[in-house]
Amino acid sequence: MDLTCTPEEEGFRDRLRKWLAEVLPQLPDKPSPADWPGRRAYDAGWQRMLHDAGYADVHWDASPTQRLIFLEETERAGAPYVGANFVGLLHAGPTVAAEGTPAQRERWLPPILRGDEIWCQGFSEPGAGSDLAALRTRAVRDGDHYVVSGSKIWTSHAEVADWCELLVRTDPDAPKHRGISWLAMPMDAPGVTVRPLRTLAGSTEFAEVFLDEVRVPVANRVGEENDGWRVTMVTLSFERGTAFVGEVVACRRTLGELAREARRTGRWDDAVLRRRLGRLHAEFGALWRLTQWNVSEAERTGGVPGAGGSVFKLRYSHARQELYDTAAELLGSGSLEADRDWVLDRMSSLSYTIAAGTSQIQHDIVAERILGLPKGR
Repeated sequence: MDLTCTPEEEGFRDRLRKWLAEVLPQLPDKPSPADWPGRRAYDAGWQRMLHDAGYADVHWDASPTQRLIFLEETERAGAPYVGANFVGLLHAGPTVAAEGTPAQRERWLPPILRGDEIWCQGFSEPGAGSDLAALRTRAVRDGDHYVVSGSKIWTSHAEVADWCELLVRTDPDAPKHRGISWLAMPMDAPGVTVRPLRTLAGSTEFAEVFLDEVRVPVANRVGEENDGWRVTMVTLSFERGTAFVGEVVACRRTLGELAREARRTGRWDDAVLRRRLGRLHAEFGALWRLTQWNVSEAERTGGVPGAGGSVFKLRYSHARQELYDTAAELLGSGSLEADRDWVLDRMSSLSYTIAAGTSQIQHDIVAERILGLPKGR
């Protein structure tokens, strides 16, 4: 893997920097965290601006180096994150691009790239979280439709979504990994009920979704019937392998803020704290290099990240927690008075060892698929 940039790639960086400098001052104020219709409009508006400027498909069609340049520059410039678009742009869209039919790609990919349609993720259930294959939501074939009944939980952005990437059980008699299908479900279909969940931080980006004989066209199935577990692994490989890369850049910037604060307050003389900041600096530097390797490997193998995504997800989750634990130690009560909500960031960091597959699941994947160890019982 060559990590140096070509003149063309440096030209891409320069054009992107110039464009960001021009458009970011023109953005409206961010809506309140509780204003989900406003947040959807804000995030979709930013996605449309990216689309009109030719940057919308950088996550899918650009070279690995261009993709990383885009993430570096937008994060450093303080540009909006994908926000409510993240399931469609980083999970469902890449899955449809990799596994969908030409008609499915034509139907769903352009609206995602324009910011016209928002997706949510309907994977986890009350009894199927880490053991996702234990899901019980049923889909019974009825002519050209599936009739879907069941419930989902921790469904990201369900309250503003147009579509849901939905896992259902289409063969209850098959082994649990072999009777699952991946459907695209319209969220305005009769029988869909959404109930927002309030998190410890007071936000409501997750929801419970109840499905009462919801009719979903068979044409909305991505992949073959009962082959949904394999398709799901494609989705999860994107979620673990590339969806967090922008956050690595953000964490490196946060680390720099903490180092400056330590110098300002005289805490830099604390050898233990200084060593901890130095180790985190090395950790996130290594994670960025691993990100570059994962993205390049995905490009080499057809666009789908491999098991290296689990290595990244596992270490990143814990490094992020260590980062905000260090911030709490350094800032103390000052974290409550700062303009930035450090307390919220720290609470949010606790979820990363659970979201997108628990650390225990990532350990299993690394053991089995990379180290070649036998499967656990």
